[in-house]
Amino acid sequence: QVQFVESGGGLVQPGGSLRLSCATSGSILLIYNMDWYRQAPGKQRELVASITNGGITNYVDSVKGRFTISRDNAKNTVYLQMNSLKPEDTAVYYCNENGGIGLWGQGTQVTVSV
Repeated sequence: QVQFVESGGGLVQPGGSLRLSCATSGSILLIYNMDWYRQAPGKQRELVASITNGGITNYVDSVKGRFTISRDNAKNTVYLQMNSLKPEDTAVYYCNENGGIGLWGQGTQVTVSV
């Protein structure tokens, strides 16, 4: 089973940008959907963005126009470019496959604060 290692989080001011990376232990070429999720304190984990192996993307309304998901099948890596960050984007971010059926990694903390 593919394992996921998220990185790239940190502390950023509102309006700033971060690029998250998700490295996988195996090939993602045949994985249809690669997803980014987030979980804020006291809230349920939510799907933020997904990308098919054909490059079709979907986003939750709250991040449309600000976040961009991409995947590099040759490098077995998925990215989440986050721009115009808001305090409400503060959460631990995770990647997973096909609606969350894979093993969950440790995630990467994103904190948006002055």
